[in-house]
Amino acid sequence: MPFKAHAARRHRIPKQRHRVTNWAEYDTALRQRGSLTVWFTEEAIAAWRAEPRTTRGGQPHYSALAIRTALTLRAVFRLALRQTEGLIGSILQLLGLDLAVRDHSTLSRWAEMLEMPRPVSRGEPVYLLVDSTGLRLCGSGEWLAEKHGTRRRRSWRKLHIGVDAETGQILATELTPHDVDDGSQIEPLLDQITGSLASLTGDGADDQAGVYGTVDQRHPEAQVVVPPRSTAVPSDMAESTPTQRDRHLQSIAERGRMGWQQRSGYTRRALVETSISRFKRVIGDALGSRTEPRRATEVAIAVHALNCMLEFGRPKSIRTT
Repeated sequence: MPFKAHAARRHRIPKQRHRVTNWAEYDTALRQRGSLTVWFTEEAIAAWRAEPRTTRGGQPHYSALAIRTALTLRAVFRLALRQTEGLIGSILQLLGLDLAVRDHSTLSRWAEMLEMPRPVSRGEPVYLLVDSTGLRLCGSGEWLAEKHGTRRRRSWRKLHIGVDAETGQILATELTPHDVDDGSQIEPLLDQITGSLASLTGDGADDQAGVYGTVDQRHPEAQVVVPPRSTAVPSDMAESTPTQRDRHLQSIAERGRMGWQQRSGYTRRALVETSISRFKRVIGDALGSRTEPRRATEVAIAVHALNCMLEFGRPKSIRTT
């Protein structure tokens, strides 16, 4: 909400302009994200085949590494399962590797129970930015709705994410039905943070006592940066022992909402919206899986791929106007 307080004269506020200072490195990183250069290390070749099973039951043919590799290529290049099977087979053939190719049915079944490694936060305290967005499941597209006036009900899921403000890495995700409240997912997101928390920044939907209580219980030293509602009032103990929310209200009363945003660092929340935009531009805005566990795996695979892309390089920009 950078210009929310000045909505009546927003058209008079000039658009900010930025300049990327490391364009050469960033340009190289963008090319690497689409590179088809694939190599298999000796360790990967050895781990491609599953280890012998020691319990009763059939012997698995493929390891979790092989399944993750195939599903990652599927997410990055937006392929169907059968197309993914063909891509893996052609890569192995070109590399001259005598490795088995997983069929599309096996990929679908493994996605139900595949465990993905969680992103590891850096050693320093994390400045966590949280937000949510919607991912489509089914329903007619915008073109059909515009052309035929269809009224078919659409179905979608809500993706809650937590982003490290310093590195841009997505550290936590939760996939829920569309009617789940954002504030109720703060605790599951914090469960996925391995290190300490410096601050948690969210939008107005997180202006809840439960959010402040959850952060205070897990990370007492962490700061909660959430804009209070326009109808918010100070607590009864605001004069003697003000809470974080009371201090936000006092700052807004003294400097206005725009001044509070700059002083509290709330403007950094735009970075999580950038991460959501990157997710939908690179991965897409829809889920292709049919069951909830497979959808959760699909999101985890996509997040892992995006984090790997960020390791190639990020833009460093400065404001010019």
